[in-house]
Amino acid sequence: MRAHPAFGDSLIAGLLFVMDLGTMVAASDFMSPGTMLLVGLLMVVPVVFRRRHPLGSAYVILAGGALQLVTHGDLDTGVPVRASDFALAVALYTVVAYAGRRQGLLYAVWLALGSLIWAFWRVNAGPEVVFVLFVVAVVFGFSWALGEFVGARRAYHSELEQRLRLLETERDQQARIAVGEERSRIARELHDVVAHAVSVMVVQADGAGYAIRGNPELAEAAVRTIADTGRQALTELRRLLGVLRSEDGSGTQWVPQPGANDLEELAENCRAAGLPVRLEVADDLGALPAGLGLGLYRIVQEALTNTLKHAGSGASAVVRVTRTGDQLAVEVADDGFGTPHDLVAVSGGNGLIGMRERAGVLGGTLDAGPNPGGGWRVRAVLPLAPS
Repeated sequence: MRAHPAFGDSLIAGLLFVMDLGTMVAASDFMSPGTMLLVGLLMVVPVVFRRRHPLGSAYVILAGGALQLVTHGDLDTGVPVRASDFALAVALYTVVAYAGRRQGLLYAVWLALGSLIWAFWRVNAGPEVVFVLFVVAVVFGFSWALGEFVGARRAYHSELEQRLRLLETERDQQARIAVGEERSRIARELHDVVAHAVSVMVVQADGAGYAIRGNPELAEAAVRTIADTGRQALTELRRLLGVLRSEDGSGTQWVPQPGANDLEELAENCRAAGLPVRLEVADDLGALPAGLGLGLYRIVQEALTNTLKHAGSGASAVVRVTRTGDQLAVEVADDGFGTPHDLVAVSGGNGLIGMRERAGVLGGTLDAGPNPGGGWRVRAVLPLAPS
């Protein structure tokens, strides 16, 4: 019903029509069946289209209520209230939730005016009119309050989805920029470290090849130069790799990659976005290798992002990271109510594929699927040492 709203609205309309049939049969001796059927159809059929055309369907229902007010609805006919009249409350809720407060207020004025005319003209039950109007006001007031709540939640989720799309776009752009800058820096460093050393080694090797028979001493000196230059190049390469792998960033231009120690900051960012996250992390994760820590962080980040996008309002998540022997287990579970459409989108999306690829590169495994108790769960088992 969440994935196909028209199906749920059709069920509501069908239920109201079936209940209204009993009223039509009971009043067939006093009223024309054609008139009563026309009123019922005008008030019930628009319920099916209320989400797609909230204002149009609401005013068609209001027109059906006005026709009922003119043709019947008094105590003499025995049908002062019909089951289809509840469509007026549904229409008020729909206008407030989908068209806004201003349109809802205008529609409520029309309903109040029609209710007063109905109570004093058609019912006219003396002091009981006050009680009748009170009941009507309670029903319409509840519809208004429910429409306000649902409308606010829809606006909040819409804004949150827009922010997520914007963050994803910015993240992709920043990643492309960072990759380009990093490639340029590495190319410059490799050129400075390797190009000169290799050029010297090639020249000395050619010289040694020419002098190896005629001047062995000169060839020996060239070979020694080649060895010294190679050792110096290896030292420079080790320094370059050490700078690229370092996480303190002192004296360099590179931003350190996140690791297991940054999970608390990731959880705090998700809490700020509206997703309660409980973090249960082992105490001995500080000494993880840089690659394993980065893979662990990215898996948790992608799983929490999917929870934020697909779990629905009111969901919460739990992140558990445990270390047993030579294995590291990470589990991200939520208690959301993601629809089957959302679950298919997650299972076939790039996020889950990326998580599986990260786990595979690290020599581990990853499983994702619905939780037995509801929600969605992602679990990965990663070896501490590559096989």
